[in-house]
Amino acid sequence: MIAGAGRSGLELAKSLLSEDKPVALIDNDPRAIKMAQGVDCLVVHGDATQRKVLMEAGINEASVFIAVTNSDERNILACSLARHAHRISSEKDSSRLMTICRVNDPNFMQEGREGHLKKWAGVDRVLHPVDGSVERLKTGLLMTCFDEVIPFGDGAFILEMEITKDAQDLTFTSLEEVSQRISDMPVIVGMKRPGDSPYIPTKHTQLLPKDKVAVAAIGKDSFTRVVRLFGHDEVDFTPTPRVAIFGAGLVAQRVAASYLSDGCRVTVIESDLTKANALSGTSLGADSNLDIINGDHNDPELLGEIELASHDVAIGALDNDHASIAAVILASELGVPRTGLILSSSDMVSVVKKMGITFAVDRNRVSVDQILASIHERLTGVYGVLSTIPDIVGICFRIRAGSQYVSKVIDDLPLSGNLVVAFLQRPADDGKMMTLRPSGERVLQPGDRVIIFAPPDRVDEIERRLGS
Repeated sequence: MIAGAGRSGLELAKSLLSEDKPVALIDNDPRAIKMAQGVDCLVVHGDATQRKVLMEAGINEASVFIAVTNSDERNILACSLARHAHRISSEKDSSRLMTICRVNDPNFMQEGREGHLKKWAGVDRVLHPVDGSVERLKTGLLMTCFDEVIPFGDGAFILEMEITKDAQDLTFTSLEEVSQRISDMPVIVGMKRPGDSPYIPTKHTQLLPKDKVAVAAIGKDSFTRVVRLFGHDEVDFTPTPRVAIFGAGLVAQRVAASYLSDGCRVTVIESDLTKANALSGTSLGADSNLDIINGDHNDPELLGEIELASHDVAIGALDNDHASIAAVILASELGVPRTGLILSSSDMVSVVKKMGITFAVDRNRVSVDQILASIHERLTGVYGVLSTIPDIVGICFRIRAGSQYVSKVIDDLPLSGNLVVAFLQRPADDGKMMTLRPSGERVLQPGDRVIIFAPPDRVDEIERRLGS
């Protein structure tokens, strides 16, 4: 059951329906309800903080309740009420309702991290998509050819891009022949050819120019080699870029904090004096590598005075998507080589690349991935939905002590058909996880994590098989 039929709610519903899970959507906005009518699920017009609405939507039959409205307080209250309504209306032997709440206020996020929100509001999982969005943005800006980057933790990345005519070592040849010729050929987990449906390639698949591919990469140091292999002429990007950020709100502050932690010099341009002063008064504002400028981000004279053209990256993090887009386009025209955006509109993400903007992140997409990972409790890591190659997802499983797969090789896993292993992650001596290439002969050990890509309708099947 999903409270909130906005972009995140609708994307969640579609993703869960693609796994053949029954879904109910609740919203009190007639426009959202109208949009939701095209989704094949139960749609209830009403307020999710009212018990009668939850009952009408079938809270007694729900196993997961997700609150993704635009109000943190409403999301928390809805989770608390849903937990109580489920407990008193469902059968005695029914499983406990899982509650997942999206928030924007860092204070609520801290309450969730410390376990307090679960105690006083009954919220099991609290999610805040901003930091995940910042990580994707920073990684996506390392190259100019990425359509999407999905981090799977511990140096594992999926890179989505197009094959160009210059990928002469790969095109018009089967993957089996390419792998024989290129010993460390990266795994391709998904493909989409113009006019065709997306699919997971086999060893017989030929690669052609203009194919969209999702490629497994280990470590950011591998990016240059990978993208050149697929026909892109890229230069290495400085590890400590000089960064300009338009806006001083929550998203902008998280972007600034992340770059400052890398030792970068950061300039924040904010037209609202109150916001600029508020940032100056924080511990972040006291950082000697941060310059805060109060002025119009659309004023070429001001941008000339602060030497915007000398920055390596310009990022739009304003409250309004269109204002952010306009700001970074101007920055590009003034000579900033790479531009980025964190957007709240998924519709705009597919458009801005055509405008010459280097990379854009959809916060709703990150939020959906985080929630899907929480729903799939047997998973032990990121749940990632490919963006430009839809209907393929990445899921992560831990090989537990006592599992029937311990001491077997990857090729022994029951992954027949349209499935592919992208990474193997293994505990290192220092306690951290190291990411390895998934050679079929590699022996599985307790604690290993296997990252698999599959159509969404096979996720439950894989969970049952590998979760045993």
